[in-house]
Amino acid sequence: MNTTSTSVAQDAVLQRGEARLIHEGGLHARPSIKVTKLSKRFQSRVWIGLSPNGPWTDAKSIARVMAMKTPINTTIHFAAEGEDAERAVRALVALVEGDFVDAPDDAS
Repeated sequence: MNTTSTSVAQDAVLQRGEARLIHEGGLHARPSIKVTKLSKRFQSRVWIGLSPNGPWTDAKSIARVMAMKTPINTTIHFAAEGEDAERAVRALVALVEGDFVDAPDDAS
């Protein structure tokens, strides 16, 4: 798991992480739903992207996550901003690295 903190404007902290997509079908409907459901468990704003510099997609939007049509062996990047941003990124990276088997019950 690779997570980092990056300072952004107005003293906010953007948490970042990345994971390689190993799911055979890529980021199709079922994994997209899991990403979205897990993202919605956090108060922070959460984004997903295919590059560390974006463009970024709202990870709480199932339609937008599915529209990414991300194939297997792609590195997925996560970014989050807010009170529980670090926990959100950590949980999403773990979900992807765990091949979407289960979203963590406790995202701590």
